[in-house]
Amino acid sequence: MANPLSADALVAALRSEGVTVVEHSGWRTHNRNSKGSWGPVNGVIIHHTVTSGTSNSVSICFNGYSALPGPLCHGVIAKDGTVHLVGNGRANHAGSGDGDVLRAVVAESTTLPAPNQNDTDGNVHFYGFECVNLGDGKDPWPDVQLEAMVRASAALCRAHGWSAHSVIGHKEWTNTKIDPRGFAMADFRDRVAARLGAGPTGPSTTKPAAYQPFPGTEWFHKNPKSAIVTAMGKRLVAVGCSAYASGPGPQWTEADRLSYAKWQRKLGYTGAAADGWPGAKSWAALRVPHI
Repeated sequence: MANPLSADALVAALRSEGVTVVEHSGWRTHNRNSKGSWGPVNGVIIHHTVTSGTSNSVSICFNGYSALPGPLCHGVIAKDGTVHLVGNGRANHAGSGDGDVLRAVVAESTTLPAPNQNDTDGNVHFYGFECVNLGDGKDPWPDVQLEAMVRASAALCRAHGWSAHSVIGHKEWTNTKIDPRGFAMADFRDRVAARLGAGPTGPSTTKPAAYQPFPGTEWFHKNPKSAIVTAMGKRLVAVGCSAYASGPGPQWTEADRLSYAKWQRKLGYTGAAADGWPGAKSWAALRVPHI
């Protein structure tokens, strides 16, 4: 149980944990405090948005809609791992849930009871992160997004002195929800616990894989012939973003650009941001093996 972080403290906690933060205009005073209490806070709830695209998802979570005004969370975590802050204070994200679950979170219990009653207002007690995903069990969770979700959760736990057992999924709060879908919350909490054990800027407990550094957008505009292009193409095929009739091979071609555009759209980019020319964030998310 703790007092909610101030806007400045929240931003500082996230950035200390290595999270890339974007502050949406007006987020610092955007809340539903006039409709009920905000705090004491006891934990973090993870959601999926059932939307695609970063700008669309951020807009919906900031503004809400007629039946449920925004903010619909405190932060939106995009496919590329960026955390977009949209609210500071009470937010319409948790809704009613099980008081027994809240008591287990307060006690930082290693097990949660199955939610079977909706008798407690979760908007009072939980921070909420909406994570961009269609929630159909098929839309992938890029590693860079999951890592940002872990770090954002760990940042709040670290700031309040909580353990990873203070982080739950919306489906663990109420039996009326299924989110987040596509990964196990027990595994997610294990990652948060490992992150907390590593320290705010400490090394991961697992040796990281060696990935190819981003060669720069201009490098691709020069139509390179390189093993890096082949490795990139193989990763694009592996993540279901192939526009190749054959290959991929070492020569950069239009098929590479079209395949990369599919990858950008999969991450939620649109328009000119999904033109097929690699950028630093989308490249990092692709995790091309080091050549």
